[in-house]
Amino acid sequence: MDIINRIKSFYLPPVKNTRKSAPTAISGSINEDADRLRGMFAGSSDLTLKTMTMNTSEGRRAVLIASVEGLADKEMMTVCIMNRIADWKEKEITTDLFTVLQRDVIMCGDVKSVTTLDEASQLIMSGFACVFLSGCKKAAAVGVQGYAFRSIDEPQTEVLQRGSREGFSEPIKVNQALLRRRLKTPDLKFEPMKIGLTDISLCYLRSAAPDALLQKVRERLQSADLEAVFTAGCLVEYLDTGKPSFFNGIGVTERPDTACAKLCEGKIAILCDGTPSVLIVPHLMVENFSTLDDYSDRPYFAAVTRWIKYAAFLISVLLPGLYVALASYSPEFFPNQLLTRVTTSVSKTPFSAFTEVLLFTFIYEIMREAGLRLPKTLGHAVSIIGGLVIGDTAVSSGFIGAPTLMIVALTVICSYVIPDLYAPVSVLRFLFIVFGGVWGIWGVMLMLCLMTADLCAKESFGVPFMLPLAPTDPFGLRDVLVRAPWRVLSRKKYVLDGGEP
Repeated sequence: MDIINRIKSFYLPPVKNTRKSAPTAISGSINEDADRLRGMFAGSSDLTLKTMTMNTSEGRRAVLIASVEGLADKEMMTVCIMNRIADWKEKEITTDLFTVLQRDVIMCGDVKSVTTLDEASQLIMSGFACVFLSGCKKAAAVGVQGYAFRSIDEPQTEVLQRGSREGFSEPIKVNQALLRRRLKTPDLKFEPMKIGLTDISLCYLRSAAPDALLQKVRERLQSADLEAVFTAGCLVEYLDTGKPSFFNGIGVTERPDTACAKLCEGKIAILCDGTPSVLIVPHLMVENFSTLDDYSDRPYFAAVTRWIKYAAFLISVLLPGLYVALASYSPEFFPNQLLTRVTTSVSKTPFSAFTEVLLFTFIYEIMREAGLRLPKTLGHAVSIIGGLVIGDTAVSSGFIGAPTLMIVALTVICSYVIPDLYAPVSVLRFLFIVFGGVWGIWGVMLMLCLMTADLCAKESFGVPFMLPLAPTDPFGLRDVLVRAPWRVLSRKKYVLDGGEP
């Protein structure tokens, strides 16, 4: 029986303790507080406890400085805290000694007062140094963060020809500073939250973001029962709570200038400590087809670029399924010369057009995943194998026809034009191939109707996902199919709360 219980213990999930223990208050005894901190960090070698004495008019008082090695800047601690305490000589105390410690002794701009060891431990693990004073039931948390982080550089996922070369980094404070530097207004608010052990920050313009939208975002984030957030994608499922859909109603960006542009439109940015990806809510379908380069170019060129992106989206989704449907059930729709080539190609290969397209699309997805996960030094091997072996050799050996290779290659290239939609496009592409191979042109039309219904039925925080196309908003169409001049774009209208231009 004991063996069975032991086996069950490996597979049954542990029962979470939903009862929260009362916070541990600071006792005022340096030795007792130090022992409690050691107990909280038991088995961890990075906790640093430094004991000093401070000269006062009442005599020498013991001081405890607690920090975590690697998160606090030692030089800054020495200059701003330790040297000041060692050299302090107070002749007469006119106020509380703890107030003197915060106001006159510690020389740092970020000083907080904490009353429990739980608060102190959280701040210590965020890079603060907590100063405990003997006989005082409060501690001073000093912001001396000095942990290493990746430098600010251009994001690899959002490359622009014109514009800033700065991208978000991992520390949340650095990302807040990047936004504040671009939007120099007190109207820009950072609302701190905590999900599990991770710091979250809601960023918005108070005059632009609707209160109803803010409340919805707060409620959905508070419903996230996560112990920690290691990537911003973990929050997407809690934010995008509508009906199941292929498309994502939450935007993601790594560029501060893009995030600032969305904030000026009345949207909310969600910053997560430890990741450079910033979530933007709400997110509309048409935003996947626009970049900041569109607003740097002339309006006519931006309009042409938009049309190319829309065409690339339709080609990447429809072309393989449409080719399979026509080649399998309706070859009379092909022009005569093209029909001859397609027929010859299919007759020389051992597979049908449906099998060829489905197989080669699947092979490409495998190659893409391999190239994405391999180290950069081995990435060229995937290119050589894909270009020479799978491409040229497969066609010359008669394993796959040249038209199939051309169709799949064109589809793949078009899907890279809109990288934000690659995930739904890759799944929809397989569905269109299956529907086209089973039911022909009618299957493609059925799948197209289902995709259109999915797009029109989806909402992002109560805002229609296809806005301003469905429902049609004439004022919003100035920046959808074409890009209007800046004299027109500068006229504001917050469609999220029905404001007037």
